[in-house]
Amino acid sequence: MGKRSLQLQQMDARLKPYVALSRDTIPPVGWIKAIRTALGMSMEQLGRKLSVTKQAIADLEKREKDGSVTIKALKEAARAMDLQLVYGFVPADGSLETLVERKAAELATRIVKRTAQTMQLEDQANSAERLQAAVRERTAELKRDMPGMLWD
Repeated sequence: MGKRSLQLQQMDARLKPYVALSRDTIPPVGWIKAIRTALGMSMEQLGRKLSVTKQAIADLEKREKDGSVTIKALKEAARAMDLQLVYGFVPADGSLETLVERKAAELATRIVKRTAQTMQLEDQANSAERLQAAVRERTAELKRDMPGMLWD
């Protein structure tokens, strides 16, 4: 097992607990306002904890809802409500290994099709089964080597 493969497996293991969490949706009003309201905390109270005005809290909640809030501001708001901000990325494919598999298969398919087209022009076409086998072989090679072009 190569170093990159080991890193991929270790990172997948770290991300796995968050995959289920990623299926939760952000409250329509944003996390800050939703949690503040659930706690029964007013904007004035949160503002005092952050040493800002009620209007600054309204602006913070609006920026979060709009997606333009900073991570620093989220951390500060969380701390002021005795919470902890959890931040991370979750693979859309469910795991990094699945992501690499998909990208390798896509690239392998493009490479094999390009080669097959050239061979067909030279009247040396391969069977559909041979082309599928070539895609599988190339995918395995790309997964193992993980060249930079995988992400182009």
